[in-house]
Amino acid sequence: MADDSGIGRRKSEARRRRGGRSGFTTGACAAAAARAAAQGLARGLVPENVLCRLPNGDEVNFPVIEGRVEDAGGRRRAHAVVVKDAGDDPDVTNGAHLTVDLSLLPGAAERIVFRGGAGVGRVTREGLGLSIGEPAINPVPRRSILENIEAVAASLFDAGGLEVTVSVPGGEEMAKRTLNPRLGILGGISILGTTGIVRPYSTAAFRDSVIQAIGVAARQGQTRVVFTTGGRSERFAMKRLPWLEEVCFVQMGDFVKAAFSTAIENGMRHVYVGAMAGKLTKMAQGLPVTHAWRAEVDRRILVECAREAGAPDGLLASIRAAETARFAAERLNALGLTAEFHRALARRAISRLKADYPGDYHLTALVCDFDGEPIVDVGERRSGL
Repeated sequence: MADDSGIGRRKSEARRRRGGRSGFTTGACAAAAARAAAQGLARGLVPENVLCRLPNGDEVNFPVIEGRVEDAGGRRRAHAVVVKDAGDDPDVTNGAHLTVDLSLLPGAAERIVFRGGAGVGRVTREGLGLSIGEPAINPVPRRSILENIEAVAASLFDAGGLEVTVSVPGGEEMAKRTLNPRLGILGGISILGTTGIVRPYSTAAFRDSVIQAIGVAARQGQTRVVFTTGGRSERFAMKRLPWLEEVCFVQMGDFVKAAFSTAIENGMRHVYVGAMAGKLTKMAQGLPVTHAWRAEVDRRILVECAREAGAPDGLLASIRAAETARFAAERLNALGLTAEFHRALARRAISRLKADYPGDYHLTALVCDFDGEPIVDVGERRSGL
């Protein structure tokens, strides 16, 4: 989850401290397990390792555990598990057991039927690219699963169709640490991934969930969306806008460009941004992603805002030499200039966001302090809501 504190490290330091090993998406692991199960169903033995073709075209060897072929309810079934390795990315699904049970459906009209087993969520709202009631196995992973099955066992389809059941033991608990419940995906995690690869700290799944959340709000008829940078700013924004439905609130984290571009594409008429000084400064800089390792806070912006608020020259020099936006915010608070400083910062953020993401929407910044307490609301053309 994104850090609301506004405290960042220098770019070089952050890069030194984060790892560099890539990992694999839940979709890639499910496709690998499906390919192994298909080999087992076609040949009578599930392999201990399987070469899986990822959506990006790479071929990767995955270890397979718990492989077996058995008769269940009069149908032949193959079972395979691939353990997700997220590399150095901090992912709640790291170590998850992506489990596939594959069985024949003689005479079935469908070439392939997807089922969601234990730990895989079920779609309960429109706007996710899947029908209500379907298991939350996204379109790209579905295609990847099908392609990998066909690559090793196309002959299985000669007898009819195939039933692919994807399960993730413990997935329901994992999902509580994701945005799935807010999106209307209940009972487990989603099977995700557009390339098959998880880059360290790319948080691609988080970015995808932001895009999905906006789509869900739009499909529910909402024309207002509230972007926040983390848990504290969201709780603050919900208190400021209690009349809005929960689906309107989207934790965009660091993904400013993805959030705004998607809001515009979905015809949102009013966009609110709930944030603290650090993220506001990054938005005023025009950063499409505001993560601490992408760029340092531009202290020139902080100095300009502090000067506009009435800060003395000595403090301006200190702000220019400081590492964080929080330093400026706390010093100006001590001088009783909190509202003036944050108002100036919000105006710059609004101006830059509207320039970078033009559209027929009204933009309002809701600014809070580091404890999530309100400071000032700044509208695109007027103060207040």
